[in-house]
Amino acid sequence: MGEIIKAYMVPHPPIIVPEVGKGQESPAIATVNAYKTIAKQIGDLAPDVIIITTPHGTVYGDYIHISPDPVLKGDFRGFGASGVKLSFQNDNRLLESIVEKANAAGIDAGTLGQNEKFLDHGALVPLYYISREYQRFKLIRISIAGLPALDLYKFGQCIARAVAESDRRAVFVASGDLSHRLKHDGPYGYDPHGPEFDRLLVETVKAADFEKMLNMDERLCSRAGECGLRSFIMMAGALNGLDVSTTVHSYEGPFGVGYMVAEVNIGQPNPDRDLIGKQEDIQAQKMKKIRDNEDPYVALARLTLETYVRTGKTISKPKGLPSEMMEERAGVFVSLKKHGQLRGCIGTIAPTCPSIADEIIQNAISAGTKDPRFSPVRESELDDIVYSVDVLGEPEPVDDISQLDVIRYGVIVSSGYKSGLLLPNLEGVDTVEQQVEIARQKAGIGRNENYSLERFEVIRHE
Repeated sequence: MGEIIKAYMVPHPPIIVPEVGKGQESPAIATVNAYKTIAKQIGDLAPDVIIITTPHGTVYGDYIHISPDPVLKGDFRGFGASGVKLSFQNDNRLLESIVEKANAAGIDAGTLGQNEKFLDHGALVPLYYISREYQRFKLIRISIAGLPALDLYKFGQCIARAVAESDRRAVFVASGDLSHRLKHDGPYGYDPHGPEFDRLLVETVKAADFEKMLNMDERLCSRAGECGLRSFIMMAGALNGLDVSTTVHSYEGPFGVGYMVAEVNIGQPNPDRDLIGKQEDIQAQKMKKIRDNEDPYVALARLTLETYVRTGKTISKPKGLPSEMMEERAGVFVSLKKHGQLRGCIGTIAPTCPSIADEIIQNAISAGTKDPRFSPVRESELDDIVYSVDVLGEPEPVDDISQLDVIRYGVIVSSGYKSGLLLPNLEGVDTVEQQVEIARQKAGIGRNENYSLERFEVIRHE
């Protein structure tokens, strides 16, 4: 019977590789020394396999990619050190078991769609230090995905189950930097949410509070410009239901990016640390409250998509709908979210159907099955989908952005046959300039092209 014997959270700045930094790594000496400490630990543990998660491999929104090649190799040529080369045997048997367990749990994961055959720096930097102390291990490289945090956590549990059914002694290395916005003169600038995120995450790791990690505020994460949280959540999920203790060996941000090196010691099973069951219960209570308060617009969108996913059939308009839904016409957008993250959004600027009800039915199916950014909604996801319906007012032209309001008005940006729309009052869209820029990009309108603006109001049902 196999087991995960130790876990680590590490950063991946290439500059700390001496052949890359050439002396410029000295401001990050605490990180370098911490890396040497944990590399020595891993050498003493002599694991059969190292499982590494990275934000810089082949990344998809709703699919977890695992590198399939028999030999996983890479070098630092992109950082001016092409002579530093690393190569490791893939543990394909364990990989196949992880994929099998993930797919059985309703999580899309596998080896399809690889767009980069070589190891990325998120994997190479930790492997550089580890391999200086120990090399007799196989490797599995796993990329993060844009899935909800709980799904990433559950995927970690799938990794643990696969390891447990094998004969492998595994070390889990979660690679990821913290905030990229710690300094005004840093490569990504400064945002006060950056230091706040780093302080909160380091405290969370010190306390081994994986529940807090799993529920970190998404807006804070976005403003901080972090890259490692999803990687860390996968690792935490692999230790679900186990006592753990942690040591943060170092934290610093000398170049405007936060670097944390932490180790996780693994203890005995503890049902109080089974977060999956707890989070699912919280989610079920939350969803019941949402369902109990649905208005007819949202209820129709949900009934439509649930029926279509389960049966492949389009519903007829139910009886008893409000008269305005049956008699009036308008453009409608249907948006789907899962665990707070967008899962689909399709709509019509102007009415294309005989009634608002028909418009909702058409666009609910499209939002769940035809949004090109996402795979179609599966039946196993339906209980977690939250719906909103925006009924659009008539667009009106505006002369310039001073006549827009990011909370009150949506915007349509048009140039010739190209047009892009963005709804009002969206999370993460804080300024009119952002709103117009996103709509312009959606339309495929170049920065130097002339375009016209229209605004519209919506009635939002959620």
